[in-house]
Amino acid sequence: MLQRLSVVDSVIVKSVLFSSTIQIGDSSRIHGFSRAIALQREAEIFFDEEGDFNQFKVFSEPIFIPPITENITIAPFQLNPVIKVGTLEVTGLSAASIVQVGSTPKIAMESRIMHIRQLQPR
Repeated sequence: MLQRLSVVDSVIVKSVLFSSTIQIGDSSRIHGFSRAIALQREAEIFFDEEGDFNQFKVFSEPIFIPPITENITIAPFQLNPVIKVGTLEVTGLSAASIVQVGSTPKIAMESRIMHIRQLQPR
């Protein structure tokens, strides 16, 4: 893995939520995972068994990751092995997202969200 010095003058972050990462510098592996059920109702009715991820297929289906079929050749040359950033300003990160200044050979991110709206009959 390439190792470089990461230099950031300033970082301004407003919010980081739900398995998100801010990484300054190199890392060997990052795995972010988040799942959520967002239920919106007009009437304030609550049931005991709500929030079971097993009842929704979206949380158990395998995610298709297409294979990389191209030949990739990398010949790195670092005259100055420093990553220099002035100001990094982030409004918000949520649901398994990442902001990184540095290098990581293995990153896997997954976010699964089920949005449900239950409206009153008209």
